[in-house]
Amino acid sequence: MIEFEAVGEHLHLLYLPRDDALWVYRKFKRGEPLVIKKTFHLTRHDLLSDDVDEVDLDGVGDFDSESRLVEFMEQSPLRFVVATADGEYFRFNADVLGVDVPVLLARDAEPTWKWFTAEQRTSIVGVMSELRPTRIVIGGPASDAIPLDEYVRLIERFPTGYELKRYVLARVAAVVREYTDASVDAEASLRTYVAKRARRKPRDLTTRFREEEEQKYFYLLERLKQMLRSEDAYTEAAWQAEILQIVRLLNPKYIAAFEGVSVKDSVRGGRREIDILLVDASGNVDVIEIKQPFGKSVVTASGYRDNHIPMRELSGSVMQIEKYIFHLNRWGTVGEAALTKRFAEKLPIGFKIQITNPCGIVILGRDNELSEAQRRDFDIVRRKYKSVVDIITYDDLVRRLECVLSQLRARA
Repeated sequence: MIEFEAVGEHLHLLYLPRDDALWVYRKFKRGEPLVIKKTFHLTRHDLLSDDVDEVDLDGVGDFDSESRLVEFMEQSPLRFVVATADGEYFRFNADVLGVDVPVLLARDAEPTWKWFTAEQRTSIVGVMSELRPTRIVIGGPASDAIPLDEYVRLIERFPTGYELKRYVLARVAAVVREYTDASVDAEASLRTYVAKRARRKPRDLTTRFREEEEQKYFYLLERLKQMLRSEDAYTEAAWQAEILQIVRLLNPKYIAAFEGVSVKDSVRGGRREIDILLVDASGNVDVIEIKQPFGKSVVTASGYRDNHIPMRELSGSVMQIEKYIFHLNRWGTVGEAALTKRFAEKLPIGFKIQITNPCGIVILGRDNELSEAQRRDFDIVRRKYKSVVDIITYDDLVRRLECVLSQLRARA
């Protein structure tokens, strides 16, 4: 039996051997340590009361019969002082757990021996110490503490002997099944077993932010609709600036947007100016063109040989994006260094801009009044350029916002 008991400023480990404690006293008498479950390393100096010398291990000693001595040894657990109070924690004595990092346990915790020892007599804190943490803190308010409920879940999910056997079989099967007719799929068995043991459900993070997210997307949707109703009131620059904010809030991967970015024209010489350059969290750049819709369609109303071809503004915008991407790719590492230096003050310290197959985004026109034939031809055009340019209409933006809002409200 192994139990823990908090007594004042100390944490005691109570150990009652299966038969009697005489053999423990004999070990201590010989100067040998007591190792329990290959986890707890105890010496006579850890005893609350060092009475080893008081017990006559070869005779009866202070007891009137040997049977009374054995009876005493069987009923009274050995009490060891294994940890001392340190603020809101018990700090384990350096040698007790046999690890080279400090181990602290919240004083309000109620540990059992299973908190420290797994099957096959594996020291759990010993395994944790191999990860080289500065210290191991279980429970309590410390910033580096493992919450008690998380620690208990860790103990519950610690690999059993059966699971370890399954793992070994899976590793062997990965090779053996390639060359033999072995019929047992050990890898599948391991996955099934682990899935049954893993009872933890994923946290619902969206619930915490759902209300704020709903308010955000509702505001963006209403703002976009209002802009589309009164687009004549905006200058091109003001329109681009506001739509850009909506796009970035819909695509949070972009951490920065720079306007009027000059790039080298590697064909004609001189410079070209990109309207808006987007930078994502990895430093990769994309190019975006934002055009005011003015109620314009994206494909022609009349057909050319029974086809509705892209409007000139759409074709021109796609061509413009493709040229910007061409010049960025030709600029290469020299361009990366130039852009990183130019925008260093507006980006995180040490952040580097990368030109790695940039993509383009074109936002323009309306599709709310397209006929079925026009819509079909427009989709063909979009898919043609999909690998390079994402063509988005303002009605696409409205639908995306409405879809996000509907999903948030459906899960409320």
